Amino acid sequence: MIVVVEGISASGKTTWCAQHGGQHVIPENGRFENEPDRIKDPAGAAAFWAERNVDRWQTALAMEAAYSWAVCDSDPLKLHYIWTLWQIGEASEHDWRIELEATRETIAQGRIGFADCYIVGPIDPRLARERARSDTTRRRSKFELHVRLQQALLGWYSAMDEVLPGRVRFGFPTQMPTVKSLDGRYAVAAFDQMIALLPRSGLLFQAPISSTSCSVQ
Repeated sequence: MIVVVEGISASGKTTWCAQHGGQHVIPENGRFENEPDRIKDPAGAAAFWAERNVDRWQTALAMEAAYSWAVCDSDPLKLHYIWTLWQIGEASEHDWRIELEATRETIAQGRIGFADCYIVGPIDPRLARERARSDTTRRRSKFELHVRLQQALLGWYSAMDEVLPGRVRFGFPTQMPTVKSLDGRYAVAAFDQMIALLPRSGLLFQAPISSTSCSVQ
């Protein structure tokens, strides 16, 4: 099984992963020296990040094959980032469409897909700010941007929950949920349905905060 843990900076996702995932955690990507400039080369940036996301997914698959499970600290299918940036006016619809096309192609090729369970941790922005201020071990240069992205992030996973019911849980559980590997990891039809459910810029919806089961059939 592959479990994805998501949330904004200081939400507690990395801490949760460390506590419950141990050596099975696939960490977030760090900085890359050769990142294309999205403004100067949007197509190059879209292709670059689609491939970096594929790299993390393949690492998760290798971990799953070796140990039967893996925990991803943030979603390898990180298309939500450009979409949430668009939602708050920090990226253009053109940027979103280019990255959407590049990512969809990697799903169609079976090189990246849906996880078996998604744990998404909402947090009160005031608490997140308190945590960020008290944590002197990490630089959070884009912290306020992450705070602004939270509602859009919850909207993204609410759309996923509609298309793939039972896979998304809002709120960090006290222990690792029991999950079985699912079919349809590379279902392009499900991906397209999810994208169709997403609101356009400025029309965000409120995601449910209460926890829901991550059980599967």
